[in-house]
Amino acid sequence: MELKTLLVILSLVALSAPAATPGAEAGAPARAGNPVFPGWYADPEGVIFGKEYWIYPTYSAPYDQQVFLDAFSSPDLVTWTKHNRILDTNAIRWARRAMWAPAAIEKGGRYFLFFSANDIQNDRQPGGIGVAVADRPSGPFKDHLGRPLIDRFHNGAQPIDQFVFQDRDGQHYMIYGGWRHCNIARLRGDFTGFEPFPDGVTFKEITPQGYVEGPFLFLKDGKYYFMWSEGGWTGPNYSVAYAIADSPLGPFQRIGKVLQQDPKVATGAGHHSVLHPPGSDSWFMVYHRRPLGDREGNHRVTCIDRMEFDAQGRIRPVTLTFEGVARQPLP
Repeated sequence: MELKTLLVILSLVALSAPAATPGAEAGAPARAGNPVFPGWYADPEGVIFGKEYWIYPTYSAPYDQQVFLDAFSSPDLVTWTKHNRILDTNAIRWARRAMWAPAAIEKGGRYFLFFSANDIQNDRQPGGIGVAVADRPSGPFKDHLGRPLIDRFHNGAQPIDQFVFQDRDGQHYMIYGGWRHCNIARLRGDFTGFEPFPDGVTFKEITPQGYVEGPFLFLKDGKYYFMWSEGGWTGPNYSVAYAIADSPLGPFQRIGKVLQQDPKVATGAGHHSVLHPPGSDSWFMVYHRRPLGDREGNHRVTCIDRMEFDAQGRIRPVTLTFEGVARQPLP
């Protein structure tokens, strides 16, 4: 074959080849796949810091082994880097077991990690909800207070499963609670405690119908979407439901379930969070689920699937997949 003919053929092949995805490395997968990273991890908190996605999950193990937290970061939702032991019971002296359900937020160039510890069953036991701080999202985190932030039951809510939400006016709220009760409270600016509401109440109950645990709140088109988990976390019927209100205080009337098991894919789908890349129309649900046929309570894996809305702004049921989501670098 003449050199000129060969060069023409090579040029045509190059022109017909698909363009590389911006930010993609050679040979990198185009989709995340579910689970998005290996290991038993649950209760995933998805958050965006700068140009990276972060997931802060529970290390899913028996409570006496559940004494540390790992984190995972990604530039594109597909390739994930593990950050080992960003927080453990060596840094939190009052915590001895059952560290779970982390929630992360950045403020003033520092990173705050809220977590539950010890699984307290009454006001006499030490533990509850704590807060740690670091200079980087990968830690290492250290105890911010030297004691729990919440160590008592208020309105019947076990102090677990905290989520921190920043409203449009800059106010940070903590939404938390197990045992079928959910509270909201206004955080002080330094995250050392709480400020009462104008009526003098510090912990307001906002429990919707069907609530069990795992609250999450986000704002879209001027509406507050409140989401939570229902059912038992070790069972196949664990699921996520939601409500919409005009205020972070509600009232929240249950609309229906948007995440639940698919007998062809996985069971126990629940305790989620939501990722929304800024400036995009993309919404993602980050959640845990149980592999088919696996009945071990702590065998939970972290997954990501798309979350979509109808013309009225209601959330469509999320489809569980093995393929996961497509690559989406942050702008």
